[in-house]
Amino acid sequence: MSTRRDATDDTGRDAGAGVRWGVTLPLAGLGLHQHREIVEALPSLGYGDVWTGEGGGYDGLTALTAALAWSPGLRAGTGVLPAQTRGPGVLAQTAASMAELGQAEVLLGIGSSVPAHVTALNGRPHARPYAHVRDLLRFLRRAFDGEHVVETYETFSIDFALRQRPPVRPKVIVGALRPGMLKLAFTEGDGAITNVLAAHEVPRIVEAAGPRAEGRELVVKIFVTPTEDAGHARAAGRAFLGWILNQPPYRAFHDWLGRGEELAASRAAWDAGDRRGAAEALPDSVVDELWVHGSPEECRAHIARYIHPGVTAVELHVTRTPELSAAPHTLPEVLAALRVPDAPADPRSRADGS
Repeated sequence: MSTRRDATDDTGRDAGAGVRWGVTLPLAGLGLHQHREIVEALPSLGYGDVWTGEGGGYDGLTALTAALAWSPGLRAGTGVLPAQTRGPGVLAQTAASMAELGQAEVLLGIGSSVPAHVTALNGRPHARPYAHVRDLLRFLRRAFDGEHVVETYETFSIDFALRQRPPVRPKVIVGALRPGMLKLAFTEGDGAITNVLAAHEVPRIVEAAGPRAEGRELVVKIFVTPTEDAGHARAAGRAFLGWILNQPPYRAFHDWLGRGEELAASRAAWDAGDRRGAAEALPDSVVDELWVHGSPEECRAHIARYIHPGVTAVELHVTRTPELSAAPHTLPEVLAALRVPDAPADPRSRADGS
């Protein structure tokens, strides 16, 4: 493990102050039907947000719907849903329904995703990903503003209006890695969610996003394996990173970040059809930067380095560990230890409602 800083920034203030904290569902080692107790406890642990991704496992909406039914008032976010795999009207209806159910804000995260999720899993073309995201973003924001949208966009035509507007207007955020999508997210959307980057690279994301209006979100998703078994953690990291870093959008992202040379051996193995070799070729230094691991306290110190004045929320994707497998009842304690102080103990209780 590389050297970690403590949970304060260079001014000595608490790094987590003013940042919202969330977790990715489902949580490590739990089936969806086993989540109610931990979801109900999240606010007392300092977490006001619940998030999902969407790839080859669970869909990105069912777990959030269950969480909102169990604990209304949580803020729910998708990070992210592919822009190409659901109809625009269905997405608008779904987000509005979730906001009504939870009586709280929904962050509908949409993105270009990767061909493996869009085409291989769903049989939809991955062509023109930027245009799909842009058009869907423009439609959703108009729909959530209560407009009857009759429009022909470049990638779809639609005639749609929400019959009942939700009590809290959903936000539309964009899964964004590089300047083009980041600028779209902050000029036309309600913000961005980004992931698979090192802590020291967050300022570059903030700079590329440019000036932002008040209320825009920048959510940073962090993969965390809270175990002192570095071999287990690095194996878990390599299994995912060996795949994701070789997907076209992430290759371009890490070229932009300047990591192309470090990833050359992994890319060569992947291009030769050797997926295992692609994972094994990742240097420990890359895995340790992109995949947080160590004791919960070491993880918290690493997570603190992701906190930047431009970051509004942190999403922790906590993976299974030998310790949690042996003692799943300790998960609440681990989650509490990972959150950087001093975010509000219950973000739902803030007077400004933000």
